[in-house]
Amino acid sequence: MDIRQDNLSGEAVIALLQEHLDDMHATTPAESVHALDLDGLRRPEITFWTIWEGEMLAGCCALKALEAGHGEIKSMRTARAYRRRGVGALLMEHLLAEARRRGYQKLSLETGSPDFFAPARRLYARFGFTSCEPFADYVLDPHSVYLSRTL
Repeated sequence: MDIRQDNLSGEAVIALLQEHLDDMHATTPAESVHALDLDGLRRPEITFWTIWEGEMLAGCCALKALEAGHGEIKSMRTARAYRRRGVGALLMEHLLAEARRRGYQKLSLETGSPDFFAPARRLYARFGFTSCEPFADYVLDPHSVYLSRTL
């Protein structure tokens, strides 16, 4: 599989991100959805990557620069056809390597607390993420779980 920085313009990428947003809104109250739309992902403090198997889009992820030494994982998504095939782990390894390359000492993320998000929470735990207090602009929310790890 090939991970590449992406400009968020391809039809497959746009469709995957729409699927992501649709799932977030179907499983979480609107005020608790923190997934970014295309414009949000195009902000200068965010770098976005996609992972491909040949011509097939397998997933995506993004890294947002927070304060010095701290980054946030955004928009982790595996395409339905690629779930349980290691795509999330490959993306996580990429994000950890990139965060280290940037000199981050800490990486954080927000994910959902409903059962729908259990596979994501297991993946993050496998990579050493543990519960933390809300960070950046997040506030306590029963529909959110906040995780971080030092690098």
